[in-house]
Amino acid sequence: MQIQNPTTTTRCNELDLIATHLPLENATVLELGCGKAQMTHRIAELFPSAHIIATEVDQIQHAHNLTSEHPTSIEFKAGGAQAIDAPDNSMDVVFMFKSLHHVPCELMAQAMQEIARVLKPGGLAWISEPVYAGEFNEILRLFHDEKVVRELAFQAVCDAVNAGTLALVEQIFCHTESRFADFNEFDQRIIQVTHTNHQLDDALYQTVKARFEAHIGAEGARFENPARFDVLRKPYCAL
Repeated sequence: MQIQNPTTTTRCNELDLIATHLPLENATVLELGCGKAQMTHRIAELFPSAHIIATEVDQIQHAHNLTSEHPTSIEFKAGGAQAIDAPDNSMDVVFMFKSLHHVPCELMAQAMQEIARVLKPGGLAWISEPVYAGEFNEILRLFHDEKVVRELAFQAVCDAVNAGTLALVEQIFCHTESRFADFNEFDQRIIQVTHTNHQLDDALYQTVKARFEAHIGAEGARFENPARFDVLRKPYCAL
């Protein structure tokens, strides 16, 4: 397995990849670490027959999700990936969208075990993680360097595959796009998130702002972000 593929320059849309690679019609789906649930809503729109259980460990964001307008196919639950409130062999698909590296380091292996536990035999896990590269990453690392936790998240996936807990189906590498109208939107979406307490003094805040605003054009700021998508399957029979 590779943590990144520096030669990949293809731009992709993650939802298009999901539609191509995963059987979601009438599926029971679990999303771990749904955040503001943007992807949850998009999957629900694209696959209205799927039942989606979306979990979030951040209590503030979870409360917002509960009171938000959402289709009946989405069920929000509080909880972390390391202790999933779901029966064994109950999920067709499990998603983690850039959330594995947010699991406490000492609990990442347990999270992978939990994913395997709740998946049905033959069920699929989609683990998307940002690659530690690119202009957006260079801005992020000024106040929140994720190099170590991203490496540990990758190692947790590798360990699960090497142990036979989950089998590797495919690794997909491509570039996704992030867009921001201005620095205020970046501030609200990235710096002011409730799941992480970013502490920036005024000098660092101004440095981040200047670095970000160097990328603003006529249509705001756009970033191409290298990403990795690990597609895993629960074996039909334990090894």
